[in-house]
Amino acid sequence: MSVSRKDIDSVNAILTVKIGKEDYQDKVEKELKELRRKAKVPGFRPGNVPMGMIQKMYGKSALAEQVNKLISDGLYGYIKENNLSMLGEPMPVMDEKKIDFDTDEVFEFSFEIGLAPEVDVDIDTKDKVPYYEIEVTDEMVGKQVKAYTSRTGKNVVVDGPSIEGDMIRGDLAELGKEDGLKQEGVIVMASYMSDVVEKAKFDGVSKNQEITFNPSKAYNGKDQEIRYLLHLDKDADVSSYTNDFMFKVTELSRFEEGPMNQELFDQAFGAGTVTTEEEFKAKIRESLALNMSPESDYKFLKDVRDILKRKAGDIKFPEAFLKRFMAATDENKTEEQIKEEYPSTIESLIWHLIKEKLVKKNNLKLEENDVKEFSRKVARNQFAQYGMLNAPDEIVDNYTKDMLKDQKTFNNIVERAIEEKLIDLLKGKATLVKKTVSMEEFHALATAESK
Repeated sequence: MSVSRKDIDSVNAILTVKIGKEDYQDKVEKELKELRRKAKVPGFRPGNVPMGMIQKMYGKSALAEQVNKLISDGLYGYIKENNLSMLGEPMPVMDEKKIDFDTDEVFEFSFEIGLAPEVDVDIDTKDKVPYYEIEVTDEMVGKQVKAYTSRTGKNVVVDGPSIEGDMIRGDLAELGKEDGLKQEGVIVMASYMSDVVEKAKFDGVSKNQEITFNPSKAYNGKDQEIRYLLHLDKDADVSSYTNDFMFKVTELSRFEEGPMNQELFDQAFGAGTVTTEEEFKAKIRESLALNMSPESDYKFLKDVRDILKRKAGDIKFPEAFLKRFMAATDENKTEEQIKEEYPSTIESLIWHLIKEKLVKKNNLKLEENDVKEFSRKVARNQFAQYGMLNAPDEIVDNYTKDMLKDQKTFNNIVERAIEEKLIDLLKGKATLVKKTVSMEEFHALATAESK
């Protein structure tokens, strides 16, 4: 077997695999002997079927199978041995002559390959890159403090008058009907009512007060809300409940946030880490800044990407090959769709090649522990979004293990982990122009960039 290469230009080439009888004969004979041993043919005991009959029955398919294996081994062996940097996968030459497995003894197959262009650019101190640090406001800290105190809070019973958010419990009785519906222990959350007039009837109410209201109007005829209020089955018809109801308040309960004390501080950040309210808020501010830094890093990388793309200039790609490959990988795509998508595909390819080169040139490697630590960071960021800034290690570790079981998630983690190493490298190479911006300003920058 031989593999030869013919360069069309710097990014297009043809690989030709030539297979002779000496390459496949022994393999085919071995396969046919194995088939003969297993073959069940009427009139013959297993293993005694004439070889001529086996040849007639399975010879062509056995030959085709061995030839295909040799093609694959020869093609990808050559690519690996010669360290070819390819785009896509090898594509059979379209005008290839037809193969006849009945008569041919020498087989020749040609494949088009698209070669990745060489891209070698870098960042240095001459490159001034903005680095946007998102300001952590007092409002952000306050919301996080409230999230903590809310988790340790509790409902307390009050006599009234009620305020926004209070849970009002009472007994309902339908008016205007002799056998009208009656329900005890009904809970009214006035803040969910759609009608402002009906909602206002529950402002400032007290225990034992009686209120006449119309549930159908209050919830704008929404079946689910009315069923919940009236304690009806999930499929019950509510169209007949249009009368007013009398509601007698039996209990008012109000949520009170937990105290800012050492127990709360220890739950949030570990025993003894902070001991005062000022230290608690400072730690929250620090954690929020840390949790927002990936957004700053991502924006920095996009700005660096633009600089590196400009440095790279015009890059030649195997356009015809890539469009053919795009069509082959998605048969539902039209020629017009491929034409429209091609520019964005090239944009992604340019950045991929630049990143690949930078990683290789700077010997950035990812160890198993790097993947684990990055996945733990991802897990902690997930918990932080729900206010758990100090999730226990055991919970984080279990969440991480579950994440990495999914191959797609694992690949994404690996990609992001190596990208994080690249960001750290580039931050050290470039001259950072640091700017502190509000969250709104940062999002405006990101939005404007994506347009």
